[in-house]
Amino acid sequence: MEAYPYVSTFYIMPRVKLFDENEVLTKAMNLFWKQGYAATSVQDLVAHLRINRASLYDTFGDKEELFKKSFELYRKNSMDRIRQLFDDQPNVKEGFSELFNHAIKEAVSDKDRKGCFAVNNTTELIPNNESFQEILSSNKQDFENLFYEYLKKGQDSGQLKEIKDLWSLASFLFITYNGILVISKIEPNKKELTNSVSIALSLLV
Repeated sequence: MEAYPYVSTFYIMPRVKLFDENEVLTKAMNLFWKQGYAATSVQDLVAHLRINRASLYDTFGDKEELFKKSFELYRKNSMDRIRQLFDDQPNVKEGFSELFNHAIKEAVSDKDRKGCFAVNNTTELIPNNESFQEILSSNKQDFENLFYEYLKKGQDSGQLKEIKDLWSLASFLFITYNGILVISKIEPNKKELTNSVSIALSLLV
């Protein structure tokens, strides 16, 4: 009788992820945002995200990699939200007014006083980390470009007077926007923040 080689019937089943990656990344983003990079340990992430270390590393990489992915999610969400606001509001002054007022509303209602994730990262990680320096510099440039394009659209449509340096104005408005989120961490005084916004908006004539 011919002998047949033994064929194993045992197969290694692929590991199935029992979690939604985007949902986990959002939770990680919120934890880093609230506690900061240095104060958030891997064990904090494991406990908060409710996934084991192996799944964490397999899916997102190490802590720094997860942090960068979390920030990219925050950055994308912020850019998309502001771009949509500008697209929906053809009046440039009204658009910036809505943007600033929304920032004030969020700041005043935020019990954790998280401020702006990007600004928090800047004050914590810069200038000691070059990789984060590049990411945050790129983020700043992207937002200033978005503000500039909106201002240029308003100027081209005759809403704004001819302004020689729209880039400086875009930079100033971006600084003002971030300033609202920074100062609100100290004392979220709605009246004080609103008065500052009014001065900034007075430049849009």
